[in-house]
Amino acid sequence: MTAKSLKLAGASSVAALALLVLTACGGQGGSGSASEGEGAGTGSVTTDGSSTVAPLTEAAADLFRDTEPGINVTVATSGTGGGFSKFCAGETDVSNASRAISDEEIAECEANGIEFTEIVMANDGLSVVVNPENDWATCLTVEQLATMWGPEAEGSVTSWNQIDPSFPDEPLALFGAGTDSGTFDYFTDAINGDEGAIRTDYSPSEDDNITVQGVSGAKGGVGFFGLSYVEENADSVRAVEIDGGSGCVAATNETVQDGSYQPLGRELYIYVANASYTDKPAVKTFVDFYVANSTDIAGNALFVPLTDEQVTTAQDELAALA
Repeated sequence: MTAKSLKLAGASSVAALALLVLTACGGQGGSGSASEGEGAGTGSVTTDGSSTVAPLTEAAADLFRDTEPGINVTVATSGTGGGFSKFCAGETDVSNASRAISDEEIAECEANGIEFTEIVMANDGLSVVVNPENDWATCLTVEQLATMWGPEAEGSVTSWNQIDPSFPDEPLALFGAGTDSGTFDYFTDAINGDEGAIRTDYSPSEDDNITVQGVSGAKGGVGFFGLSYVEENADSVRAVEIDGGSGCVAATNETVQDGSYQPLGRELYIYVANASYTDKPAVKTFVDFYVANSTDIAGNALFVPLTDEQVTTAQDELAALA
């Protein structure tokens, strides 16, 4: 069963619902000022999950307060996996995720009677970063990254010159996302070919700021996290280009959107509890606002905005939920 199969079934006319939602939300977001909410007035919205997606939802909450100051939106960060655990237990209204929900997590939600809707809210390039003093690694291939991060490298690959003989004999200092993070799942699958497969002798954290501190504090430091954190910490870390088989490509808005930044371009999600959306006016008002203003929100949070096609899909998902 796919994630989308758990949506509330049954509107007699999706087209009519789409028109209703788009009328309420003011059409596609991003072309002007933030759309007004529906005037829910008071209430609360609880979100948790990915530390990568948290700044996106926080940016949405900041804009939302301008139109609905009486609604309190909380954004917690327990990692994508930790967020889904709370979400499927009925503890949150919205789960922030940097990967799609897994079959096991779907089964957990089903067991607890939690129906949900998946909505892609932005795009992101997963960046590999090094210390600014690193003047040798400007581009890394997927094979080199696998040599660095693969399970078989544990205890044996400890220096940069083991990645490439032309690199100096500088000790590797590895930092990255922890196992509850969707960034961890995505990176290990894309680079090592198996979700969760990674050497364990690195410094993991669910807080990307810890990775920034670690990489910036060691000349041989290397880590991975979302593109937005590179832009926010340009003085502390430097992103390397990635060669996924077609040459070296830097992570930019354009390369992420056009799919040329491979294999580390990805979509970012929110998962909305259907019951929260239909039964809590504050949740509906916030989610409607989030989707209607996705382009502005992504820009404010330094993420890659949705393409026109993705915007239409997000609006269709919301229409079906309504």
